[in-house]
Parts: sequence; C-alpha cells; structure tokens
Amino acid sequence: MITLTQSKSGIESSSKLEQGKNLDLSFDQFLEQCPEDGRYELVDGKMVKILATRIHYDIAWLILKSFDREIDRLALNYVVNDVAAVLTINKKGKEQGRHPDVSVINRDLWRRDRLDYRGIREPIQLAVEVVSTNWEDDYIDKLDEYARLGIPEYWIVDYLAIGSRDYLGDPKLPSVLIFNLDAEGKYQMTRFQNSDRLISATFPELNLTVEQIMAA
Repeated sequence: MITLTQSKSGIESSSKLEQGKNLDLSFDQFLEQCPEDGRYELVDGKMVKILATRIHYDIAWLILKSFDREIDRLALNYVVNDVAAVLTINKKGKEQGRHPDVSVINRDLWRRDRLDYRGIREPIQLAVEVVSTNWEDDYIDKLDEYARLGIPEYWIVDYLAIGSRDYLGDPKLPSVLIFNLDAEGKYQMTRFQNSDRLISATFPELNLTVEQIMAA
C-alpha cells in the first residue's frame, strides 16, 4: 500500500480554496486568499480554479513569447505575463477577478506597486483568452467585462472552433478574433483564419499568422 502525504503548502492551498468556495469574496479578499499553486479567477464572489489542456498553454505561451519579442525589439513600454489578476465589474455591478491567459500591461502601471499580489485595478493594454470548453466565459462574460473596464484590445483564440457562427462564420474554422475598443467604448471585431497575418493595434509590426498559432 502506498500512502501519499500532502505537503504543508498543499494543505494551506486546499484550505484557502475551501474558504474561497464558502465566502462571497471581494477582489482584495480573492487576492489575499488565492493559492499560489495553479490559476484561479473570482467569479460571482467565488474562487474558481482554471483548468486547461497542454495545447491551451502551448498556444498562450507562443503568443506571450511573440509579444515579448516585439516589446524588446521596439523597446515598447509594456510588460507581458500570464500572472496578472485583473479587477473587472460584471453586468450586476459585482467585482470579478479575471486572469487572462496573456496580459500586456503598461510598464509604469505594473511597476507602480511591485509589492502588490498581481492585482491590477486599471485597464491593461491587451488581454488574450484561449478558448477551452467554457467558451461562453470568453465570448460573452469577459467580452462585456473587458469592454466595460476599457481594455483597448482583446484577443479570443478559438483553436477548437467551438464559438458560435456569428463569430466564426459558416463553416466554423479555428480563428483568432481581435476586438478593438472604439470611441464609444464598444468592441469592433476582426476575424482571422488560416494563413491570415494578425493585425494588432498594440503591435502593428507583429509577424504572426493564425496557422502559426494553431501549430503551437
């Protein structure tokens, strides 16, 4: 018989997660109680663990590295990471804590309080969400919340083509959807598929195609 003993850090993380499940958390409480192992979001007052496949992480990592190279090459005043928790407000006026797969953040904003636990309370420059089975979160909830927060650019990477035909077209194909905020605070969408080169307002010289992303 093999007995597995949970580490102290694992016990603490489990305890924090159980607390988060039972309480109606604010964004600040979410940051304080969020376990360090894994990825979590604050959804309707509850702490929710994010589970993703390896291809999900591979795609997000390829995009992150592509952005990072552009930032270095052009000496842009951004940082890019996958650890930021962003405060948003949903339609009911409730605080949410979103954790984009890739976040591009103004460097001055990120470094304003470097002792903060990853919490961002102002609009980041660009958010990327790689769609998994919970596609409605990215297409509906986060689309609304990111627009309300004022994030200028939002990417949805739907490698499974599981979103609706309104977004993906007919037939549905793996796509990258780029939403740019207009003067009225509404997102305008451009759909990219196959060999299309992605056109980004944040990274106008970015040389990256949908095919390259899907092959990650």
